[in-house]
Amino acid sequence: MFTDLEKKIIALVQGDMPIEPRPYLAIAGKLGVDEDTVLTVLKDLCERGIIRRFGATLRHQKSGFTANAMVAWVVDEDRVSEVGKMMAEFDQVSHCYRRDPAPGWPYNFYTMVHSTDETACREIAGSISQKTAVDTYAVLFSRKELKKTSMQYFDDEPDFTEE
Repeated sequence: MFTDLEKKIIALVQGDMPIEPRPYLAIAGKLGVDEDTVLTVLKDLCERGIIRRFGATLRHQKSGFTANAMVAWVVDEDRVSEVGKMMAEFDQVSHCYRRDPAPGWPYNFYTMVHSTDETACREIAGSISQKTAVDTYAVLFSRKELKKTSMQYFDDEPDFTEE
């Protein structure tokens, strides 16, 4: 189902990416191929539906943020795209996505807001509310980080030697 190169690339992108201006160049260097090859393989895996999304996890404690809030919003369905774009423009927002509401929980849109303290997070939510004209929301603060791991499909230390 996968070529050896595809397996090696998946193994390297399933975990932490190199934090540098050109992470795919660093991955290419580990594999002994050029950056365009890595990008072409990744694009093909996406087009084939093998890779459905790339996600980034902000390790907020290491980046200087001490307060983090999930802000749950009630956004009119016909405004979801428009409002989502406006919310995503805020520098303090790292995540922005729509979910179906649940019984007893009317919220259908979520943003993750990061700042230096809880008061600032509330102020950011207020600014977002003003800009978007969405005034029904709840600010939920992170109290403890329970899990932050990625799926592992192949060994994260693949053997790059030729047989």
